[in-house]
Order: sequence, then C-alpha cells, then structure tokens
Amino acid sequence: MSQDHSTTLATASADIERLHQIHAFNLQLLAELPHRQYRHEPILDYATDERVKARLGWLGVFSKTLFLRFKDGRFALLLTHKEGRLDAKAVRDHFGAKPSICGPDQMQQETGCLPGAVCPFLPRADIPLLLDPALLTHASFTWTPGLPELTMELATDALPALLDRLECQIIYLYDKAVTESIES
Repeated sequence: MSQDHSTTLATASADIERLHQIHAFNLQLLAELPHRQYRHEPILDYATDERVKARLGWLGVFSKTLFLRFKDGRFALLLTHKEGRLDAKAVRDHFGAKPSICGPDQMQQETGCLPGAVCPFLPRADIPLLLDPALLTHASFTWTPGLPELTMELATDALPALLDRLECQIIYLYDKAVTESIES
C-alpha cells in the first residue's frame, strides 16, 4: 500500500470518527427531550432534503447552519431556517467585526462536518452559536447531527432546553429595533 493511500485512509477514518462524535454529542443533548431521528440516504443539499422530507413526512422546517469566520481568527455558527440569510450587520454589531462564510475545506477542518451538512450543535465551547429568532416562529425544525445519513427533528419549544446544555455562548440575533422593543 502506498504512503499516500494509507494516509488518505487514516484521514478518512479520523473524519468518520469526528462525525460519530458529533452525532453522539447531539444524542446526549437530546436526552430526555422529545425528538425524532430519521435514517436515510446521505443529505448534502436541499434537493435531497426535499425528497427525503416528502418520503418520510417530516413536519419541521429545514434549518440552515452557516460556519462564519472573522479576520481576527474567530469563528461562529449561525443557525437559521432554510430561507434565512446571513445578516452581516447584526453579526457585526455583536462581534465588532464583519463575518464571512467560511470555505468548505476550512469549515470541515475546524468542525469535522461535511460541506452541506454543518451541524449547529458542536462539542466546541469556543465557537459561539448565533440563533436567528425567525427559526423560533416554526413549530419544529430539522438538522444534520454530523452524519449526513441522519436527520434530527425537534419541537422549537424544546430548543431552549437544548441550548441550556451547550457550553458555547448563545447569541440571539435580534436587530437593534427588536432588542430595544423587548427591553422597553
């Protein structure tokens, strides 16, 4: 066996192990919370998501997780719904720096997730989770818990209990007008 081939196999094995660790972490977070787990063909894009949702009858809205980076080396995850967009101004207001969406190679290196299947709940206390409050307007949502052949579904009203179990910083991305109306 050539050196390159054995190195590739070792790397692939380590990558699969990281995906299994992310999945185990998600199962731990969901312990005693009402949720569903679905097994299906790997999902790495919304077209496959739509086909699987129709076949399995998911009720939850698809979530979207973006892995963000900042010029100073910080990272963050943004959890939103399928149609949600990065509000760079709101993120900049919280972080003091403009975010950009991290490229797939760096995202995979940092998180262990596969492109198209970024898990919002990682066993990393050093990566803040930004939450788009628009996700909270849906009854339930789905996400990939590391392994792209699995999907988790959680009622949105159970999300605060899950978030309380995370060690990372949680930031709700209300814009300033919403924040001011909540605080007054």
